[in-house]
Amino acid sequence: MMAARDVAIRAAVLRGIEAVPVSVEVSISSGIPGITLVGSADNAVLEGRTRVRCALDSTGFEMPRAHVTVNLSPGEVKKTGTGLDLAIAVGILCASGQLKYDVLRDALFVGELSLDGRVSPVRGTASYARLSSSVGACLVTSAKATGALTGASVLGLPALEMLRQGLSGLDEIGSFGSQDEGALDGDIDYADVVDQEIAKRALVIAATGRHGVLMVGPPGAGKSMLAKRLPTILPKLEGSDLEEALLIHSVAGQPTERIARGIPPFRAPHHSISTAGMTGGGKPILPGEVSLAHRGVLFLDELPEFASNVLQLLRQPLEDKVIRLVRADGAYAFPCDFMLVAAANPCPCGHLGDPGHTCKCAAPAIDRYQLKMGGPLGDRIDISMHVARPTSKKIVSGEAGMSSDDMRKQVLRGREYASWRTSRLSGDEKTLERQLGFDASASTELTGIAGRLALGGRAITRIARVARTIADIDERELVCPDDVLEACALRTRMGGS
Repeated sequence: MMAARDVAIRAAVLRGIEAVPVSVEVSISSGIPGITLVGSADNAVLEGRTRVRCALDSTGFEMPRAHVTVNLSPGEVKKTGTGLDLAIAVGILCASGQLKYDVLRDALFVGELSLDGRVSPVRGTASYARLSSSVGACLVTSAKATGALTGASVLGLPALEMLRQGLSGLDEIGSFGSQDEGALDGDIDYADVVDQEIAKRALVIAATGRHGVLMVGPPGAGKSMLAKRLPTILPKLEGSDLEEALLIHSVAGQPTERIARGIPPFRAPHHSISTAGMTGGGKPILPGEVSLAHRGVLFLDELPEFASNVLQLLRQPLEDKVIRLVRADGAYAFPCDFMLVAAANPCPCGHLGDPGHTCKCAAPAIDRYQLKMGGPLGDRIDISMHVARPTSKKIVSGEAGMSSDDMRKQVLRGREYASWRTSRLSGDEKTLERQLGFDASASTELTGIAGRLALGGRAITRIARVARTIADIDERELVCPDDVLEACALRTRMGGS
């Protein structure tokens, strides 16, 4: 064995959706054999000492018969997870002369070690890959890891013993950008939803302008089918939007294959979800459903069944597009720019106003039920529509309507026109009327409706923006009265809100 020396190995830990660089400093000195690990490490990191010792023995390396001191720098950063195992093992091997340190100097090591020396993947590969690219190093991690970003150099290490030949014998892990491109989702299509053309039109408007949607209707009307197909008409994720969504899902340990193909995320949490599950939290801090839906859709089925405190937590993320969590060890920020889509029955039994069925709910129960669909959260939902039960004749005959491809073409056309229109606005056009391009008759119509319905400022603004989206779909520069009337028809509120 070569003479021992002090070494520093590049590693990283996760903080939020970012990977923070960590230097694993290893020193071997005389004393009682063992490993002393310092540097604000949690239990998972401390337990790595046992995994490292067993992994070295199983792969034919020798654990130094001396005292090994491992310092995780910087000390003020809390070290969590099992991803430091590989870097600690490599540091010990380099410090004891069993591996050539010069060959590994420009690499960043992340991975958990099994007792037999195999390298297991850890969550957050995308974040580690981005960090390694920014510091000019290659990421060495498990060969089973997925989630490398385009432009990052990521080498797959199946087992610790493979490092005997250096990094030259390791295969590179393919990035997301090299994966095959296909249809956004070939399994589901709006053509499967029969006799809901009005609802499909409303969802085209919502997808074009990224407006929130509330669908109210009896059980079996197709509300969930309509919501689940919404990602098929949204534009494909690209550039920074794709990277952000990948980072969030990678850090959360969620599957990333669909995101890699550009399919916007679709999250549908159960109504029993906790506040931490919705907004994020836990130990370690993980993103919640609002962040996992970033650049996609957050679907709340049976909206009135959600706890009131969970629903009210959505107000700030809907406005700010970011969720901020403050904990004892600092503040965390997770992006959460999502489309909110909710579904509900009109009453607890679901048959209020449904032809052919009798509602058996008492009036106070109906009022309490509908009240949860209104209030401050309901005021932030732009489109509220009634979804009627489809007719039996059309279901049996399988009458076809708009498909996802037809609807997606309208969405893309509307977004492209809106982008062209806003690029022509001058800096002095600060009034809502000038920004949204209302003609005189449309402004008069909106003013009259707002006065008759006693609408507040937020409601007026949201109706105006929905009307502008309708005009963008038709590629018209000016909003007309018909656009305002359709936007108002799509804002029918339940429960008096």
